[in-house]
Amino acid sequence: MPITVGTDTAKTRRTLSVGGSKFAYYSIDAAEAAGLGDFSKLPAVLKVVLENMLRFEDGKTVTTDDVRAFSQWAAQGGKADREIAYRPARVLMQDFTGVPAVVDLAAMRDAMVSLGGDPERINPLNPVDLVIDHSVMVDEFGNPRAFQLNVEREYERNGERYEFLKWGQGAFDNFRVVPPGTGICHQVNLEYLAQTVWADKDQNGEEVAYPDTLVGTDSHTTMVNGMAVLGWGVGGIEAEAAMLGQPISMLIPEVVGFKLTGKLKEGVTATDLVLTVTQMLRKKGVVGKFVEFYGDGLDHLPLADRATIGNMAPEYGATCGFFPIDDETLRYLKVTGRDEARIALVEAYAKANGMWRGAGYEPVYTDTLHLDMGEVEPSLAGPKRPQDRVLLKEAAPSFYKVVADYRGVDVSAPAADMAAEGPTPAPANDPRKTKAVDGADFAIRDGSVVIAAITSCTNTSNPYVMIGAGLVARKARALGLTRKPWVKTSLAPGSQVVSAYLEAAGLQEDLDAIGFNLVGYGCTTCIGNSGPLPEPISKAINEGDLVACSVLSGNRNFEGRVNPDVRANYLASPPLVVAYAIAGDMNLDITREPLGEALDGKPVYLKDIWPTQKEIAELVEQTVTREAFQSRYADVFKGDERWRGIDAGGGLTYSWPSTSTYVQNPPYFKGMGKSAGTIEDIEGARVLALLADSVTTDHISPAGSFKPTTPAGQYLEEHQVPVRDFNSYGARRGNHEVMMRGTFANIRIRNEMLDGVEGGYTKGPDGSQMPIYDAAMAYKAKGVPLVIFAGKEYGTGSSRDWAAKGTALLGVKAVIAESFERIHRSNLVGMGVVPFEFTGGDTRKSLGLTGEETVSIKGLSGDLRPRQTVKATITYKDGSTKEIDLLCRIDTEIEIEYVEHGGVLHYVLRNLAA
Repeated sequence: MPITVGTDTAKTRRTLSVGGSKFAYYSIDAAEAAGLGDFSKLPAVLKVVLENMLRFEDGKTVTTDDVRAFSQWAAQGGKADREIAYRPARVLMQDFTGVPAVVDLAAMRDAMVSLGGDPERINPLNPVDLVIDHSVMVDEFGNPRAFQLNVEREYERNGERYEFLKWGQGAFDNFRVVPPGTGICHQVNLEYLAQTVWADKDQNGEEVAYPDTLVGTDSHTTMVNGMAVLGWGVGGIEAEAAMLGQPISMLIPEVVGFKLTGKLKEGVTATDLVLTVTQMLRKKGVVGKFVEFYGDGLDHLPLADRATIGNMAPEYGATCGFFPIDDETLRYLKVTGRDEARIALVEAYAKANGMWRGAGYEPVYTDTLHLDMGEVEPSLAGPKRPQDRVLLKEAAPSFYKVVADYRGVDVSAPAADMAAEGPTPAPANDPRKTKAVDGADFAIRDGSVVIAAITSCTNTSNPYVMIGAGLVARKARALGLTRKPWVKTSLAPGSQVVSAYLEAAGLQEDLDAIGFNLVGYGCTTCIGNSGPLPEPISKAINEGDLVACSVLSGNRNFEGRVNPDVRANYLASPPLVVAYAIAGDMNLDITREPLGEALDGKPVYLKDIWPTQKEIAELVEQTVTREAFQSRYADVFKGDERWRGIDAGGGLTYSWPSTSTYVQNPPYFKGMGKSAGTIEDIEGARVLALLADSVTTDHISPAGSFKPTTPAGQYLEEHQVPVRDFNSYGARRGNHEVMMRGTFANIRIRNEMLDGVEGGYTKGPDGSQMPIYDAAMAYKAKGVPLVIFAGKEYGTGSSRDWAAKGTALLGVKAVIAESFERIHRSNLVGMGVVPFEFTGGDTRKSLGLTGEETVSIKGLSGDLRPRQTVKATITYKDGSTKEIDLLCRIDTEIEIEYVEHGGVLHYVLRNLAA
């Protein structure tokens, strides 16, 4: 399908010759020559957005004033209050978010028929790639058949979903599916799909070069910014609109420059660097901003390390963490098997259009900060937030404090070793408990590491830390060390290329010997698909009320995410994951205490098994080859025999199977008319939940497993689904009935309307405690609207659109918080739920809210403007009232239209039908 360019773009169009081929491109220099402004000091990341304006300038959606605003941005020190319409080149999805997105598209086709339109109008206009990576669970581990058995269970559980996705691949144009067992979407994107610079024919048949850009239905889409591809996560709702040709409405962002100098010292990994960067940027405050990395430290930072930093942009709160094109970008494109002509185009284009990072690159930024990479220390992050970095040498006393807090014991952690056995005896009021494991000759205790997982796109995409992990395993194995028997170990690479170089280096055999057998190619433990712990271990944890630990090389460690039996979760580099599997205990100070004994009885310390940077670099050089990438990606869309054997049927519209508990026609468009409605004031709303700071989208819409006693479990049992086949919330996102029941159902969420209660409960209309879903349905039956109150950083975490969809389907009309994370605020608007922020220092606590109040909000009907302040009246239980000002976080004019239509998909559907 040809790309469509704007109609007012001739004055900025130029020609670029590369290796005998000619390409048109939209020139920033030409824009300056045309008198549109001075763009010379713009950061490279904003030049990518500016090029987008030049290419799509049509005098309507994009105007010359939009272009000039970028010059004003530089002149005003990196600020410009200008709304623009941005059009990414493509869309990336994974299956947990992709299935509901395709469900929505299928439902829109049905709705289009109902509105008298052509269902084929509902079709992606931009290329869409969906990678199935979130479904595999770690049921089997620590044995040679783990991979085969886990894949078999994956197909058993997810057959209905995979049939539906294969139908979508046939029914929709411009839509490709990467089958299960291939890799994680962000790693496949980095290693294969992304090109840094694209070239396509425009509507006039001329070849046009332009920057590779995308949005993805997963927050870690930002990983690809490591190779200068501008991309970020959006909710599935926003991605669907982008697929259907709707531009993304955004303000020209502020750009924080992060200057890196020096280089990492011996023993320090890219994971330690990214945890340091995450902590610094969270402290700085970069929500809604772009971050661009620059400085001569980039000369010592391989692209895999850059991708690790780009990956965790959601954890530091930024829209993206961008690295400009330079020699390292070209080197990576070459080693990963990209076409030589493409690599030449990337270099020529970047240099011609001012997007190349050369010597002395120092543009204008809104703000800056600096890190000397030589000062980075080995680190973990935990026990429940990625930004809570803990120096490795302080991990044991830090964990001791976690247990003391959990037990309510007022004790200061000793400065020295916190192990119960060792040079420092345990204090008399030690809060840690121990519990024997049935049928085993060992006990576990607070701090026992029961999960050690090499997992996720963040680190498995990086051969330096993966080879490092293999070398730790090799050295440990040679000394006779292995994992502790209570540790569930797993290795889930982000792509098959990782297996290729681990096998080529002979390291997979060493990892197998320590228990890190291949369990699948997918997100696994990082998304919460860690699978059940062995029953005796789970029983001991729960009977002993133990604070069990996981150590994973992932990006998320939120409460209740990794495993329901594990309270404390720590992010770490893959080599440290192996070390903690051997140590088996977070109480152990592995920087100074032995991990175990060698075959000769001598103590073995971390330094004895830690590889040097030289050892790692030599193996990377030998085994990470262009040929490995080309071989493993040769048939990336083909899949195995199981995938090829799935018969999905055909047809323009989907024949929804009535018995399916995975895929159901959602209710969003039922009874929808041809015209938009209006935004209405909220009258007499009741409070569904009263929530604290840093409520994540995992709290709002969990992805992991659930029990038969939950509303979702009860629904499945009523539909004759055995508990063994419940799968996870994430896998059932194509069924709104399950997902409504799972909204606010995280096992660790705390509703302040109830005293000390964990889990998804609230007070119903009669004042009694009940599941949030049951209360919402009871209020809906009475026609009572609902609101949520919350603290700071509401909706932090992933791009999970079901956190907004579920909120809307429960009947919540407004969420009132101290602040919102970027993606979730946008998702709420996209579902017609209005986000509000407190003003004037008001908070749920300063207002004395208990959840017994009723809330009315005026000023929404009529002439509502973006970011308008409106009046809210809170009526307390005793009948007294208080009027407060709220900032309406409908941020742009187009978002007002979305809410008037009932959501962005309704807006797009009506426009297409018309």
